[in-house]
Amino acid sequence: MWWVDSWRRAVAGATALIVLASLVTAVLLSWSGGAPRAEAAAVPPTTVPGHVPGTADPGAVITNDIRLELDSDGTLTARETITFEGDAPETFSRALTTAMLYDKEYDRRFEVENVRAVDPDGGTVPVETEQEGASLLAHLDTEGRDRVELDYTVTGAVTEVSEGVQLEWRAVGAYSHRVETTDVTVNAPMPPEALSCLAGEPRSAMYCTASDMGQDASVANFLQSDMSPADRLDIVVTYPEGTAEGAPDLDRRWSLASAFAITPTTATAFGLLLLLPAAGLIALVRVRGRDERALRKESAEGDHDPVEDRPGLLPRFHAPDDVHPGQIGTLIDERVDIADLTATVLDLAVRGHLRIEELPHHHFTSVDWRLVREEGGTDEPLLPSEELLMEALFGDDDTVTLSELASARRSPHLPERVDRVRAQLYRDMVRLGWFARSPDQERGLWTTIGMVVTAAGVALTGALAAFTSLAFTGLAVVIVGAAVTAGAQYMPAKTRLGSSVYAHTMGFRDYLASERATQAPPERRVTFFSRYLPYAVIFDDVDRWAALLAEAASTDLTSDELDGDGLHWYTGPDGWRIREDFADSVSTFVVTLTGVITNTRRLRSLNRFKADP
Repeated sequence: MWWVDSWRRAVAGATALIVLASLVTAVLLSWSGGAPRAEAAAVPPTTVPGHVPGTADPGAVITNDIRLELDSDGTLTARETITFEGDAPETFSRALTTAMLYDKEYDRRFEVENVRAVDPDGGTVPVETEQEGASLLAHLDTEGRDRVELDYTVTGAVTEVSEGVQLEWRAVGAYSHRVETTDVTVNAPMPPEALSCLAGEPRSAMYCTASDMGQDASVANFLQSDMSPADRLDIVVTYPEGTAEGAPDLDRRWSLASAFAITPTTATAFGLLLLLPAAGLIALVRVRGRDERALRKESAEGDHDPVEDRPGLLPRFHAPDDVHPGQIGTLIDERVDIADLTATVLDLAVRGHLRIEELPHHHFTSVDWRLVREEGGTDEPLLPSEELLMEALFGDDDTVTLSELASARRSPHLPERVDRVRAQLYRDMVRLGWFARSPDQERGLWTTIGMVVTAAGVALTGALAAFTSLAFTGLAVVIVGAAVTAGAQYMPAKTRLGSSVYAHTMGFRDYLASERATQAPPERRVTFFSRYLPYAVIFDDVDRWAALLAEAASTDLTSDELDGDGLHWYTGPDGWRIREDFADSVSTFVVTLTGVITNTRRLRSLNRFKADP
């Protein structure tokens, strides 16, 4: 549950995530251009495999006469007459272009269909086609033939320009063999107005051998001589308006910049995807803010002497709502911390369930403590979590030292037992009605949801980047998933009862921090200050209360009441004095015990590693 300043941390964390995602996006967009996906953008030396460019082809002189007929609907019908003077090759291949570089962002697509071949007598010539990169390869069976006629149709070659239409077509993409002459003639419903051509290697800007409009200026003629297999022939013919209909078929070339393009559509979708979690965040902030203001008033109920008056008996310590130190720690930050377990050990000692004995030590030796099991008082029985903690510390023994607990060899089961204590404390939160669901399970659930949403967002972004230009919208899903994962720690929500107990606990904390708490009756100061000490561990005020307790014990207790110059629950070695040494001893004990319990995580990992085959 968000509390006090936690919602501010959540807002700051969410803002940081959005800024981080924006920076990542900026880096991605900075890679403008990227690598073109269309293979036409980087044309290979030849689109016809199996031939070494630049070598002569013995045995035949090859010529090609290409007749192109442009219909009014923009369809280009082609008939090529390929002639062989001499021994024709076994197979002659021809590359028909299906994609070309259009501009910095787009590729132009052509649809080549109805590919067939016949001999001069009209007999069918076997022809095989295969798509390779940006070309459709036509393999003709030419062995023993003098001439072959190749037919096909092309759509997508017509473009409307400012004052007419323009035919743009790669008349020759590549040959498998050297061709002596290539003659191209283009007929259309109207005579041409202008023409141009480029020939040679794919990236050359050389004009073709010759071009003209014929004797009566009614057709477009192009001639290219001595074409090597890697050469191409591009033609452009401009016609009057209305000659033919058509528009280029453009395919946006993939790049990081285009995939993550920020357009009105992607920006709107991005904003809408972030709107819902942002609205939820605002609503939670407003609701939690009202809860804070309301519970600040209720916290005053806990800001008083934690004393229970008993007729005929001395008053005794009575924490607000009977909350024990370990429970308070879990209630405050909704997780079982090391301090919660350490405070519980001190509380068990103060209540008489165990005694802490500081062992003798010398100048160059480390300090160690012995824990001794005691019967404890009958008026405050152990909680289930406290019983599990006693079992974790002692097992079947009555005494144990902290050094033994820290040893994996001497206490191999401590990590698993501490885990059971943690689990029971979480169950106590639900059993007492302070949480509807275990805070640990709630965090785990929302962490899992956040990770799943993040993974789905990454997958969605990758898919959108690969096939569309909408990948920017996928980043919103990634941000939402990351925000849910980061905010999972704030998702456990206290019930109304839990919020009330929390408010009383905060009042109790304010009371312990005030001077009023130090003004207990002299005959009850040691008892009360001892009970305050475990809570001081939770509230991070252990040094102050240890010093107050040492002063009260040395002042209010007689030598007979002191147990070897110590308390009934904490004793020191020979030469140890409660006034001078108790505060440092307790602080050191808390730090050492915290290290022992922290070490259980490493011990658990080590034990699991040893258990693996």
